[in-house]
Formats: sequence, structure tokens, C-alpha cells
Amino acid sequence: MSTTSEKPTQIHHGRNIKRFREMLGIKQEPLALELGDDWSQRRVSLLEAKDAIEDDILVQIATILKVPVEAIKNFDEEKAINNIQNNYDNSVIHAGPAINFQCTFNPIDKWLEVIEENKKLYERLLQSEREKVEILKNKS
Repeated sequence: MSTTSEKPTQIHHGRNIKRFREMLGIKQEPLALELGDDWSQRRVSLLEAKDAIEDDILVQIATILKVPVEAIKNFDEEKAINNIQNNYDNSVIHAGPAINFQCTFNPIDKWLEVIEENKKLYERLLQSEREKVEILKNKS
């Protein structure tokens, strides 16, 4: 008789460093330069392959990447994906008219209104200029 118990998943610190580094658009070489003279791109690559990383190195890398140390230590991709999936599913089910927002006016109609207003202003300006010309003709 065997019982299967679900084994807690081990957080892979190296993979988490790689994920955060890539999300921030930082290559391994610049990270190695920030870590110090005894670091190289290869050493960063080897570090990213490790399951567990020493706390002092995690603190140093978290400072360079400007992320909390706990984010590197505790980030679990499966949980994050499940969370995103659950939130997406719930938003689709419970979403109402907010997702299907309909514009209450036609932009082309507004544009035509402005053009008509400009025409009226131009006609008034033209009429005013005609009146000025008539006044000047009468004075001569």
C-alpha cells in the first residue's frame, strides 16, 4: 500500500535570476561587470543553472537588478501562471459592459461640426471685409 504525497516544489534561484535579468533586458556580461572583477559571463551562466544560491550573492544580484531578494527566493512560475490564468478567467466571466465599451459619439460627425463652424466664421469674416470695402468706397 503506497500513498503518494505531493512533494513541495523547489524554487530554482538561478532560473529566477535569469527571468528577472531577461525581463529587465540585462545581458549576462553587464551583470558580471556589476558583480565585480572576479565575475565573468560564464560564471553568471553557471550561477543561473544552480538550484540554490548563497544569500550574500542573492542580495548582491537583487541590488543590481533592483528587485527584492524575496522575489528571487520565492518566485514560482507555476503559481504565477495559475494566478494569471485564474484572474483572466474570472475577469472574462464577470466582466460586464466595461470590456465592450462603445463610443457614444462619432468622431467624423464631430470633425464635420468643426468644419461647419469654421465655414460660418469665415463667412462672417468675409462679410465684415466686404462692409469695410463698401465704407472705404463711399468715403472716396
